Amino acid sequence: KSNLVAVISNGTAVLGLGDIGALSGKPVMEGKGLLFKIFADIDVFDIEVDTKDVDKFIETVKMIAPTFGGINLEDIKAPECFEIERRLKEELDIPVMHDDQHGTAIISAAGLLNALEINGKKIDSIRVVVNGAGAAAISCARLYKALGVKKENMLMCDSKGVIYTGRAGLNAEKEEFAVETSARTLPEALVGADMFLGLSVADILTEEMIQSMAKDPIVFALANPNPEIGYDKAIHSRPDIIFATGRSDYPNQINNVLAFPGIFRGAFDVRASDINEEMKVAAAEALAGLVGDELSEDYIIPAAFDPRVGPAVAKAVAEAARRSGVARI
Repeated sequence: KSNLVAVISNGTAVLGLGDIGALSGKPVMEGKGLLFKIFADIDVFDIEVDTKDVDKFIETVKMIAPTFGGINLEDIKAPECFEIERRLKEELDIPVMHDDQHGTAIISAAGLLNALEINGKKIDSIRVVVNGAGAAAISCARLYKALGVKKENMLMCDSKGVIYTGRAGLNAEKEEFAVETSARTLPEALVGADMFLGLSVADILTEEMIQSMAKDPIVFALANPNPEIGYDKAIHSRPDIIFATGRSDYPNQINNVLAFPGIFRGAFDVRASDINEEMKVAAAEALAGLVGDELSEDYIIPAAFDPRVGPAVAKAVAEAARRSGVARI
């Protein structure tokens, strides 16, 4: 039990494929289990739950939870994923994490910390534009705020444009990021911005938009399989850009495999009852610290196969679990 994770999904938000259903999502969950084993020597049962009903899904996971040392929720669409994770964290005494939210947040946060080391800007003064308002985007925005980005300096956009105070039809998660602003579109929001974080759709970002950003812009275009702007166009847009994608064929890949194996390893090593904010921040800072003296515009995050990653993240997470009072040993 103490080394066994359940990778659980209903197949409603499979990366790059969307709502393909529980059975069709099974190969992806099996692959996730293999990554756990390779990178952290953690065993996995992949479990596909064939329901979109939040209560039924939660009830199912709770009933089988005694089998496992931890629960990795996977590829569940927003906004249901927020309620599912929140309730399971409240009602179970083992670590529960929705990786699509927090893995991306932790790794992109590490990349942001190192990008700021390069351009010399302070996290509490940068202006950030987040394009996308799904599970990963919301979690990234929350972690960036925990690291020091001010709410008033962050604009979030969804498919209808900027999320601003008073906009009708916002769910609770989007409402959390509504701010007073005259900007209504992505191009308007990006003027003078220091960072663009994309968790949306391919080819929505143009060279002209990047050119309207502040000096030394940070652009993380993380839509998969095709980013919000292609690598060549982004690099061509201006010489002072720091650019990252979710792809392995370009520098600075924001890849979830850098986070989840080490996070669960660290949680398991101290029999943690939860994966909390302190542990996520510790994971991000550990990842950022591994780059060290090699830091450059093309190397702001360790490579996915860097053997130092798993142990470093696990150690930092375990220590944070002890400090924050959720470690049992």
